[in-house]
Amino acid sequence: MEMDRCDVLRLFELSSSSSMERGAGKNSRSNVILLAFLSSFIVLLLFYFHFVVLGGTTVDYQTQLQSISDDNNPQSIDQSSSSAFTDDLPTSPSVEFQSVSQQQQQTLATNQYLDDEQIPVTHPNVNVSASPVNRSTTRLLPEKPDKYAFMSALRSMENTSDSCGGRYIYVYDLPPRFNDDMLKDCKSLSLWTDMCKFTTNAGLGPPLENHEGVFSDTGWYATNQFAVDVIFNNRMKQYDCLTNDSSLAAAFFVPFYAGFDIARYLWGYYNISTRDAASRDLVDWLEKRPEWKIMGGKDHFLVAGRITWDFRRLTDDESAWGSKFLYLPAAKNMSTLVIESSPFNSNDFAIPYPTYFHPSKDSEIFAWKERMRHLDRKWLFSFAGAPRPGKLESIRDQLIEQCRSSNVGKLLECRSAEESKCHSPSSIMQMFQKSVFCLQPQGDSYTRRSAFDSMLAGCIPVFFHPGSAYAQYTWHLPKKFTKYSVFIPEDDIRKGTVSIEEKLSEFSREEVKMMREEVINLIPRLIYADPRSKLVKHKDAFDVSIEAIIEKVTKLRMDLVEGGGNRSKDEYPEELNWKYALLGDGDDDDQQPHYEWQTFFDNHKIDIDTSSWKSKQR
Repeated sequence: MEMDRCDVLRLFELSSSSSMERGAGKNSRSNVILLAFLSSFIVLLLFYFHFVVLGGTTVDYQTQLQSISDDNNPQSIDQSSSSAFTDDLPTSPSVEFQSVSQQQQQTLATNQYLDDEQIPVTHPNVNVSASPVNRSTTRLLPEKPDKYAFMSALRSMENTSDSCGGRYIYVYDLPPRFNDDMLKDCKSLSLWTDMCKFTTNAGLGPPLENHEGVFSDTGWYATNQFAVDVIFNNRMKQYDCLTNDSSLAAAFFVPFYAGFDIARYLWGYYNISTRDAASRDLVDWLEKRPEWKIMGGKDHFLVAGRITWDFRRLTDDESAWGSKFLYLPAAKNMSTLVIESSPFNSNDFAIPYPTYFHPSKDSEIFAWKERMRHLDRKWLFSFAGAPRPGKLESIRDQLIEQCRSSNVGKLLECRSAEESKCHSPSSIMQMFQKSVFCLQPQGDSYTRRSAFDSMLAGCIPVFFHPGSAYAQYTWHLPKKFTKYSVFIPEDDIRKGTVSIEEKLSEFSREEVKMMREEVINLIPRLIYADPRSKLVKHKDAFDVSIEAIIEKVTKLRMDLVEGGGNRSKDEYPEELNWKYALLGDGDDDDQQPHYEWQTFFDNHKIDIDTSSWKSKQR
């Protein structure tokens, strides 16, 4: 079989010449047979040369995906029905995926790709303005993906006839002690506030009257700033792509009311065992579930509607603040959505505080945005808040003094006779609607709800610490912060080197108009729509968060399928998480780690490490 085409032709010539010399006495029929044989032989040699010697084979991506037969589909944890799951499973937790198939278990035993130390903590830069599943850029899957139980979920992205492909969410049916029972005992959720009324209307609270014409006639509620747990859970019930088939799930939602849980024990003499009890029970329950074992919880997420420090107790000293939930190993694997995240940890992600506006239809959003564009704003800047005499690093005293001494500044001081107005949604929103800029210093922690109330009113926020917004809400706010806000470093205020009035007066009328338009256009993604209805043309804060979570999990899964992919760029010291959260996708040169902000976080990291965080108390 090593003859080439020239040898074959030479043989053909010799054979033909020999036949002619033997004369006409031979039967011409034998010549025809010989020619046919030689022709067939030549064709066979040509095929051999093309397919074996050249080895030219190409496989189209779509053909490769479709060639995976049903017999080779990954063993799904939930092939029949999620109702088959039981609680009487092995109690020893494992972060490696365990399949129902014994053969797959043997295969996975040799792989380390699900060990905690093998999967770097990543903070992907999510483009939430696009679809959560970009079907045209899905990366090539390996030929033998059966060892991954999530392969059906990844392949569903290629099903163009399924609008939910790559977007399915599996919601756990938790025992009621982790959610509904807390609402039944709502009086225990706060020492000072009657949370029973604030958990009505799917978590929105009682409707607000519009006597002064500050609000719209519909869609406004007296929403508590710590009600995100129940609001988010009720919004999830309206999500278009829920599934009971865990093999199709792009992510797993755990409807644990973590914020309500710890709120019961933050004040009073509750020992650490009581504060940690529900959190530990939850992770013990989850680790027994087959869904958890798919990725050791790295595809799970939940909402804890308080600031992160309420769940990050540093010691087991009885006097230390909060619970230890976010330091539990299982919780570190999950993504936890909080209203203020830690700049130094990678397992929590900031989502907006709830505002008072919860539209039930798109027309309410369009009308509100248009109204905010045409308001008469007579104050250049304003501030609503109280001093923080116990915090030496606070700049509130200086801000209050600058507001008082300015003819174009407005102050709503929350410790004087005006204190009641600070608890009045109409008074606060009315001041913001009449202001061009709204001062937003740190609250009891980095962030404060007021920032979102002011942007809802079309007021341009002025921040003094990058941890108050820029390093927090990277899913919901533009990374190029100068488009919608003003930044004045705290030290400039402390040293008295900056006049707020002079600084803000430097912006031209056109610049102010552009920034205000950016703020107004951000409004839909900063609010939570009414959980009892659905928006069609707008994405609210819930939608943005879900898209970001799905893209985060999908990226991690694709990296695992590719054997790690290009992971080196995603590995970084976790305490520098705030820097990498600000990075873009490389298309915007202005997106950088902002090393000049390092001192802001160095100073506050010392405070966090050396004292108990007494977070927002109301």
